Amino acid sequence: MLEVRNLTKKYAKNTAVDHVDFTVSGGQIGILLGPNGAGKSTIIKSIAGLLRYEGTITVNGLDSRSIDAKKIFAYVPELPAMFDALTVREHLEYIRRAYHSDISDEEITALLRRFELEDKQEKLGNELSKGMMQKVSICCALAIQPSVILLDEPMVGLDPSAIKELKTVLLELKEKNITILLSTHMLEMVKELWDVMFVMDKGKITAVFDRAQTKDRDIEELFFEVTGGEQHE
Repeated sequence: MLEVRNLTKKYAKNTAVDHVDFTVSGGQIGILLGPNGAGKSTIIKSIAGLLRYEGTITVNGLDSRSIDAKKIFAYVPELPAMFDALTVREHLEYIRRAYHSDISDEEITALLRRFELEDKQEKLGNELSKGMMQKVSICCALAIQPSVILLDEPMVGLDPSAIKELKTVLLELKEKNITILLSTHMLEMVKELWDVMFVMDKGKITAVFDRAQTKDRDIEELFFEVTGGEQHE
């Protein structure tokens, strides 16, 4: 479970996130939506521990800034960054050792195969395209075998095959009771995925939709109903 309570982040006199509260339970896929400047990236970076903030963020009841929480939390950033001198396979080995993950060699190979990286596993980080870097970043996050996973615009830069595979993986994680929070502006990409949607504007959550209570209304219809028909990327 991911719980955000009274999250506030200010840059000098500007308030980027203003007393935000939300929860994504185990086995749920939460979607964070909103125009540029709404505060999505600030929330994501706060949860990931990249920013200082006011408020409380917990991962399965643990303070998100604690070592124990970080051991069970995975993050896929919008802009992946690789180690130039490590191969694709070595990136996953690094993650396995850093997080003391129980993932096996066979499971790592299966991950690479799923994202069409098996024949690229000896390539160095500085030899990878943006799309391949994104795939490696996703594989590294999955190698942690997390209880909570955060993905920031994960489908940008992926080819159609990888997008389809990522959707399948997310649904599998959901079935395993993993908590998932995904930030995106690509509404059509998450139509079949979402369980709860948080719409943001000007640092606040302006609407929350629970799929179980919306009678299968289309995600775009719900989003545009709140935003007045405008979607900013």
